[in-house]
Amino acid sequence: MNTASSGIESHSSTVSPNINQNQSLDVSSTFRSALDLKLTRLQRDVLRMGALVESSCLLAREALCDRNIEAARNLKKHDKQVDQLYRQIEVDCINLITLEAPVTQDLRLVGALMQMIRDLERIGDYAKDIGEVSLKLFPYPPHEVMDQIQVMLDRCRSMVALSLLSLSELDVDAGREIKEKDDVVDDDYERLFELLVQTPVSGSIEPTVLLVLVIRYLERIADHATNIGRRVVFVVTGERH
Repeated sequence: MNTASSGIESHSSTVSPNINQNQSLDVSSTFRSALDLKLTRLQRDVLRMGALVESSCLLAREALCDRNIEAARNLKKHDKQVDQLYRQIEVDCINLITLEAPVTQDLRLVGALMQMIRDLERIGDYAKDIGEVSLKLFPYPPHEVMDQIQVMLDRCRSMVALSLLSLSELDVDAGREIKEKDDVVDDDYERLFELLVQTPVSGSIEPTVLLVLVIRYLERIADHATNIGRRVVFVVTGERH
């Protein structure tokens, strides 16, 4: 009798840990799947915000270079949408950190996404600012350096596009490539600034002042795109640059 009882106890002690272990694995797997889904949705929303910002940059180009008054006005609508997405994603990030307690690379990703949406929001603001400057420039004839400013603007747009690509693919090489493009934009800024302030002005100085603001906004757009690339590198590698 004692032997049988001992055998049952021994058998029970062998099986129970296996059942608990399987249950633990199931819970862990379910938690992982739920977290992955939330992270994917979060990343998708940031990319959706990025697409709006990229569209704002195109509208800024049309307003400034094509003297498109409708594009300049549409920038305000785009900026409101960008701001709304920014607030929503920020809340979602905070909730995910609070409720899911992500660790290591997941935590790096969420933290980086919170910083990226700030960069995107600022890029959208600068695009809107360029639209407002464009409205003030409409009464004046096109400035002789406008073609060169357009080249700088297109470089910045390509940087924003590349930063979003690096985020969507978590592409380290693309993230690092943006820094090289930023160096070119910095050179554009210095060259155009000197050109604008040294060019003799026969009429109103307002167009010159406004275009100095434009190239400053473009330089800042490039900086924020570079930040996004740097954050992608950090998410993937854990390295800060």
